[in-house]
Amino acid sequence: MGFTDAVGTALVQKYATFSGRASRSEYWWFVLFYFTVLFAIGIACLVTSSFSDFRDGVPPPVGLLVFIGGLTWLAMFLPQVALQVRRFHDRNISAWWYLALFVGGFVPYFNVIAGIAILVICLLPGTEGPNKYGPDPLRPQARAEVFA
Repeated sequence: MGFTDAVGTALVQKYATFSGRASRSEYWWFVLFYFTVLFAIGIACLVTSSFSDFRDGVPPPVGLLVFIGGLTWLAMFLPQVALQVRRFHDRNISAWWYLALFVGGFVPYFNVIAGIAILVICLLPGTEGPNKYGPDPLRPQARAEVFA
């Protein structure tokens, strides 16, 4: 799956779909898109604020860019979580584990372990063939019977 396919799938076809599986390429291409968009908005905020003075409060262009960045983050939060859940499903792991690690990310000292666990799960390849969450996203025609 390429860049445009991954972004289109995550934002249009499966915006809030928590069932099924997502391949590594779909996940990482969307993560690249997500952070590129947020990075571009952050750079635009920095450039705009460097040409503004803050004597009378936050200038309107900077406030507008911060508002746009917040809306972008809010709009992409649900597809990011849905994609993360589908990535866990690709590893044959329940979404409840993602919820536990996400909530554990707010606990001091445990947040490092939770972040590393999520990263490792996202880096590992998915289970080959169908699992209890659906068919293999890389080879949907593959069957579970290996010696049939």
